[in-house]
Parts: sequence; C-alpha cells; structure tokens
Amino acid sequence: TLSGEHGLDSNGVYNGTSELQLERMSVYFNEASGNKYVPRAVLVDLEPGTMDAVRAGPFGQLFRPDNFVFGQSGAGNNWAKG
Repeated sequence: TLSGEHGLDSNGVYNGTSELQLERMSVYFNEASGNKYVPRAVLVDLEPGTMDAVRAGPFGQLFRPDNFVFGQSGAGNNWAKG
C-alpha cells in the first residue's frame, strides 16, 4: 500500500528506516501531531454505508472524520440515478 511504501503503520505513525520514504510524504499525507500522518483525501459517496466500511477497515482510523462527505439516501446501486 501507499502507506507501507512511506513507512507508515495502520495508525499513521512513521516507522520507516529511510530518508527517501519521507522525501515526498507531503504529496499524499499531511503531518499531524506526534509524528503521525493523515491522508490528503476527501471521501465522497451518496450513502453512509460505504464510509462506515472504510472506517471499520484496517486503515479507517487514518482518515480525518471531517474528510468523509456523504448523503443520507443513496442511489440504490443505480449509477443512472446517482
């Protein structure tokens, strides 16, 4: 994964061994407090269920909660409706 290539664990803490891993870290991640990095990402969907799946996944705690944008009713897996 991208986080692994940059020496980050599933909590966003840098555990790498190479300066090369830190060289372009700011392209994909923002540095937070305590040597922790969060992805530079905005996750958007029409329904909250997919966002819940991301949060429950192994890297869910990496994302900032305010970077999740979702509606209250989805498109029912109908791409033409959404």
